[in-house]
Amino acid sequence: MKRILITGGAGFIGSHVVRRMVTRYPEYLIVNLDKLTYAGNLENLSDIDGAFNYVFVKGEIEDQDLLRELFAEYVFDGVIHLAAESHVDRSITDPFAFARTNVIGTLVLLHTAVNTWKNDFLNKRFYHISTDEVYGTLGETGFFTEETPYDPNSPYSASKASSDLFVRAFGETYGLPYVISNCSNNYGPNQFPEKLIPLFINNIIHKRPLPVYGKGDNTRDWLHVEDHADAIDVVFHQGKNKETYNIGGWNEWKNIDLVNLLGKLMDKRLGREQGDYQRLITYVKDRPGHDLRYAIDATKIANELGWKPKYSFEEGLQQTIDWYLSNSEWLEHVTSGAYQAYYDEQYLNR
Repeated sequence: MKRILITGGAGFIGSHVVRRMVTRYPEYLIVNLDKLTYAGNLENLSDIDGAFNYVFVKGEIEDQDLLRELFAEYVFDGVIHLAAESHVDRSITDPFAFARTNVIGTLVLLHTAVNTWKNDFLNKRFYHISTDEVYGTLGETGFFTEETPYDPNSPYSASKASSDLFVRAFGETYGLPYVISNCSNNYGPNQFPEKLIPLFINNIIHKRPLPVYGKGDNTRDWLHVEDHADAIDVVFHQGKNKETYNIGGWNEWKNIDLVNLLGKLMDKRLGREQGDYQRLITYVKDRPGHDLRYAIDATKIANELGWKPKYSFEEGLQQTIDWYLSNSEWLEHVTSGAYQAYYDEQYLNR
């Protein structure tokens, strides 16, 4: 039985990866390590709770003693590293938290893996999941490729760029067999509603303002989380050591165009007059260092590993809307208390 450690497996992307690995590979033992911060939610995995090949451990990747104990107990064959602080606005408010988790946490995890495996790297793999934001920003044309130089512009992207470089350094210095992937913006079920799509779904439901940064011209490449989980599966099993793979949806949208599409779908789904959402759009002061455009060239993973996204954007967006409307209790749980205070600070006080 292969033993795989997945960090951050109770979070948005992580929960989809954990579920996929547990159900698709019954011959694997999946150990999910998550410290259950505001974005980590075991309700995301209630359907596999109790599976014979699944273990949950509450803890931090910065905890070296805990990691040593877990590696000693389970003798992991692989690591899929997703645990990270991931919201740019939060990184501007508290950059130290991002350095602790994304940089120091990754370093502790790398160090523990190398010291446990002790140069016996046969059939071992350390898979680090990163972001396209490490590349900085694009103009109106062009795409990020695996050769694009790093040029991070926020504390979040700087922390992820640093963690990427530590992974590569451990590959060169200690011979650690690793792969890295850099993905575009994810959306789908179970996403914590500080990110654009679930935030706006929740606000339209409750007829709250839709805070659009600047003029809404910032452009992102959107990828359904199930497509990303599929790509992670493919890269983990078929990717070449010491390679980077960019994972994108070939699906660019300006923020304001996305808001309009989402609003139209929501009005229809809620039985409201078409255009009702428009009165909720509120333009707010742009955040510092806001990158203009991200766009990923996913040719390499398509040509070398045969992966392509399956969801069309409108299909994926409709499925996402339906999920949130059908899981109102989940949404109420995660939007209570501390989150509401954070939301007020970030958007209502601008």
